[in-house]
Amino acid sequence: MTSVADGFLRTERVARATPAAASRLTSIDALRGLVMLIMLLDHLRETWFLYVPLSDPVDARTLMPALFFTRITSTLCAPVFVALTGLSAYLYGQKHTPAETSSFLVKRGLFLVLLEVTLVNFSWRAEIVPHFVFLQVIWAIGLCMIALAGLVHLPQRAILALGLAIVCGHNLLDGIVLPPESPFYVPWAIVHQRSALEAFGTTIKFNYPVLAWIGVICLGWSVGPWFSQLAPDERRRRLLLLGSGMIVAFVLLRALNLYGDKPWFVVSGDALRTVMSFLALTKYPPSLLFLLPTLGLGALLLAGFERLEGARVSHWLSVLGGAPMFFYLFHLYLLRVLYLSAMAIWGPNHGSIFGVSSLAWVWLWYAALIVPLYFPTRWFSNLKKRRKDISWLKYL
Repeated sequence: MTSVADGFLRTERVARATPAAASRLTSIDALRGLVMLIMLLDHLRETWFLYVPLSDPVDARTLMPALFFTRITSTLCAPVFVALTGLSAYLYGQKHTPAETSSFLVKRGLFLVLLEVTLVNFSWRAEIVPHFVFLQVIWAIGLCMIALAGLVHLPQRAILALGLAIVCGHNLLDGIVLPPESPFYVPWAIVHQRSALEAFGTTIKFNYPVLAWIGVICLGWSVGPWFSQLAPDERRRRLLLLGSGMIVAFVLLRALNLYGDKPWFVVSGDALRTVMSFLALTKYPPSLLFLLPTLGLGALLLAGFERLEGARVSHWLSVLGGAPMFFYLFHLYLLRVLYLSAMAIWGPNHGSIFGVSSLAWVWLWYAALIVPLYFPTRWFSNLKKRRKDISWLKYL
């Protein structure tokens, strides 16, 4: 852990530095845009393939392999997006006072929480009076930003140490499971235990307990000095070392089968399902072994986009990453309109819901929607850049 901390903070030894915080980094937006596109695939699966019962979306024993690997593709999204939120907050803080940074994080966090319980929840079920309220990734990011608003006043090393302690140690709390009658049931559900609550005829599901995600946003903040003080070549080198090290650490810890997630198992005579078991990791809340490969791959991709600075694909993805909340809301409502249209035309064909007959259709829909989603997002991204006088645009 000491060597990791030194790697994060030893920026004064680099001879050449670049004021990266002075302008928006294309590599960060490009990576954010990539994970938004990956997220689209998972939400298409949830729209058109929801009739396939999934008690566990990564059940290596029963899930068909194509659906399993389609699902785990999306596991990259939440960890990378939360880490980039912390990194972007650090860069924002380089141009603002700590008080201004805290104020922005609190306002942005409260805005995201409000979006989750209103527009985001409505997009999933289109119910005026909701029977279910899902507190998911936008809710978690909002609470993480509010937590970070207080933590930014701590020394950089303290934030890094806290992030490492949470990410590496939060699985020690897995054995603490509180019953609904406990007075601490709801606070613990918000913090660590994935649970549900019945209130006024509505089921509130705490799908994204925030403790581990607070650790991730702290680590994202802690890597910020690499982007404000280091030369690009040195930054890429460190990102490659960090990403490779996290993936190696995942493989070693997973092979030991001692800590960090539920045990994996060997399926006799079925090498593919054995591999699936090795890769089946807990997302709710994210385990240490879930976060190591996803954040590691995110670091490697970020290094790749640093090298692709100026390339056309990097520019296209950065357009999506430059207006992430617009893309998020727009694609959710587009998918809801498409689903309701299919229900109106063909009616339910799998019980009470409509679904496509093959997972291949999900991938075809995915390929067909990327371009139609790109152009509205580009328009809004350009609007944000052009209309700096409209203060609320920065929250989208």
